[in-house]
Amino acid sequence: MRILHHLPLSPFCRKVRVALGEKRLDFEMKVEKTWERAPAFLALNPAGTVPVLVDEDGTVICHSQAICEHLEREYPAVPLIGETPAERAEVRRLVAWFDEKFAREVTDNLYREKLIKRFLTAAEPNSSAIRAGYQNIRYHLDYIGWLAERRKFLAGERYSLADIAAASHISTLDYMGDVPWDVYPRAHEWYARIKSRPAFRPLLADHLPGSPPPAHYADLDF
Repeated sequence: MRILHHLPLSPFCRKVRVALGEKRLDFEMKVEKTWERAPAFLALNPAGTVPVLVDEDGTVICHSQAICEHLEREYPAVPLIGETPAERAEVRRLVAWFDEKFAREVTDNLYREKLIKRFLTAAEPNSSAIRAGYQNIRYHLDYIGWLAERRKFLAGERYSLADIAAASHISTLDYMGDVPWDVYPRAHEWYARIKSRPAFRPLLADHLPGSPPPAHYADLDF
């Protein structure tokens, strides 16, 4: 059985969970308390970060994009990174946009400051970073809306890893109630379609003890 070492609200782990679900691959999840630096886990990934996938044949793959590229190569029946060179280029461009630019400008400033610091380090959140995250998310929601208005899905006519990466980051922030949906109807409509997919719904059941999500979080018709 495949084993995915993960943290429930990590957008990068969520991205891999959805990709595995879309490809209809069975897997078990193991919550990895990375801050404990468990020797057995460090033997899998010396960097001490999640996600880490141990495939059925024992292959260990670290980093969300490396895992998704592995899944695409080994299990191609349900393609998620496009079928033509142009499609693959656009999917990878947008995956990088959300996993790098969005993560740096929004996720790190909100998820890391408001949740990671609170639960793992007990450090005081950086109010300037949080303000920057709230400001930056608006720019990105505008871009999602612009793409969704012109395409069926973010990277084109096919649902892809670009949608998964974007929605994984958005879902983490939505858990905290940090997405101003009422101001961005096109992004709202796109996300409602993505969160309704069977492979995405298990994410909506995640709950962090002591920090429940808002009422609309698991509502498919929010």
